Amino acid sequence: MDVLVLLVCLILGVSYIFLSLLKWNERKYGRKGLPPGTMGWPVFGETLKFLEKGPDFMIRQQARYGNVFKSHILGSPTIISMDPELNRYILLNESKGLVPGYPQSTLDVLGENNIGAVSGSTHKKIRGSLMLLISSSAIKDQMLPKMDRDMRIFLQNWDGKTIDIQEKSIDMAFFIALKQIVEEESDSIYQTFKAEFDKLALGSLSLPIKLPGTNYYRGFQGRKYVIKILGEIIENRRACLKTHDDLLSNLLANADPRYELNDEEINDLIIMILDDGYETVSTTAMMAIKYLHDNPQALQELRNEHFMIRQGKSEEQAIDWNDYRMMKFTRAVIYETMRLGTIVNGVMRKATRDVELKDFVVPKGWKIYLYIREINYDSNLYPEPLRFNPWRWLEDTGLESHKYCFLFGGGSRLCPGKELGMVTISLFLHYFVTGYRWEEIGGQSIRKFPRVEAPNGLNAKVFKY
Repeated sequence: MDVLVLLVCLILGVSYIFLSLLKWNERKYGRKGLPPGTMGWPVFGETLKFLEKGPDFMIRQQARYGNVFKSHILGSPTIISMDPELNRYILLNESKGLVPGYPQSTLDVLGENNIGAVSGSTHKKIRGSLMLLISSSAIKDQMLPKMDRDMRIFLQNWDGKTIDIQEKSIDMAFFIALKQIVEEESDSIYQTFKAEFDKLALGSLSLPIKLPGTNYYRGFQGRKYVIKILGEIIENRRACLKTHDDLLSNLLANADPRYELNDEEINDLIIMILDDGYETVSTTAMMAIKYLHDNPQALQELRNEHFMIRQGKSEEQAIDWNDYRMMKFTRAVIYETMRLGTIVNGVMRKATRDVELKDFVVPKGWKIYLYIREINYDSNLYPEPLRFNPWRWLEDTGLESHKYCFLFGGGSRLCPGKELGMVTISLFLHYFVTGYRWEEIGGQSIRKFPRVEAPNGLNAKVFKY
C-alpha cells in the first residue's frame, strides 16, 4: 500500500513538473496583443517539433490557430505568418520596425556582416559592392567564359560511373563559386577549405549550443578555419604586386568608394556567396535532375533546347550570353524546380520596436517568420500544384512577376545573386543533359525540411549520351 501511495505521489509530482515546464514559456512571453499559439518548453521552445515535423507542424498549427500564430523556435519567441498578403507587405516594408532576423546560429556561423543579416546603410553598402561584382554585364563579359570552362572540367569523365547527384551538385556549386572568388589559389586550398565549409554550412541552421559534438560547435569551428584561410590569401595578395582577375581582387581593389568594405565584411561576403551556392544552387540543380529523371517529356524538351543551341558550334566552343538568353525552357525548369521543391521555405525578420500588424503586435525583440512554402502549392496560382510542369512558366509569362512569387525573396532583399545562380544551373544542365544519360539506383527519398536533401544520397549510374 505504501509503495502504491509513493508511486502515485511520484507520478503526480512528475506530472506537475512537466506541466509547469510546459507553461513556463507561456507565462514568460505572455502579453496582450499576441496572436494565439503555443510556446513549448523553456529554452528549446518548439524547435525540435519545428525541425522534425516542419510543414506538418505548420499546417497543424495553422488549422488550430489561423494564418498567424505564435511559437518559440530556433532560440527566439516568434510569430509565424502563413498569410500571403501580410508576408508580401512585410517583404516590401522592411524599414518599418522590422529588420532581418536570422537565428543566432546563422549569425554566428555565416557572420553578422552577412548581406542577409544587415540593414539600413550597411545593407546598401554591401549589396552595392556585391552587385558591382555579379551584375549582368559582369557575368556576361567576365564570369561566363570562366564558368563555362570550369563546368566542362567538372563534368568530364563521368561516363560509366556511379555518382551521388546530391554530392556532385554540392561539389559543382562550390567548385564554380570558389574558382570565381580565388581562381589561382582554389586548386591548392580546395580539399581542406571544402571540408571546413561543410561544417560551417551544417551549423548555420542549428540550436546555438556551443558544446563539442554539436552542429553549432562544428559550424563555429569551420568558420574560424575558413576565415583563417581567407585571411592568409588576402595578406599574401596585398604583399605582392601580381594582379589577379577574380572576385576577391575586385573586392580588394575597392573600385567604388561608396561600397568599400573592410576585411570582416569581405570575409562574410565571400562566405555568403559560397553558402548561397552550397545551399540554393546545389539543391536546385539536384532537384532539377531528379524531376527531369521522373518526367521524361520535360527531359526531352530540355535536351532539344540545348542540342539546338549547340548546332553550329564545335565541341570545344563555349556557351555565350546569347546562348544563355535562348534557354527559355531551362529557365522554366529552374523556376518550377524551386517552386515544387520549395528550396526556400521562408524568411525571418526581427522587430526593433513594438510593431502593429493587422490585429496583433510583434513585441520588440521578437522574430516574425514569413512562411512562404504553402504559397507554392496554391492551386489558384498553380493549377495541379503537386505536378512538375515547367510549361506553366511559358504559358503564363506573368508567373515570374506575380505578387506572391517569392522564390527569390522580395522588395529591397530580392536575391542579388539570382542571375548568377540561374546561369550556373543552366550551364550545369546544358553539359549534363547533352553529355550524359542516367539511371537512378535504389529507392531515392527526399526530405524537404528544414533543408531539401536526400538523406541517403541521390545515386545514379551515368552513361555517355
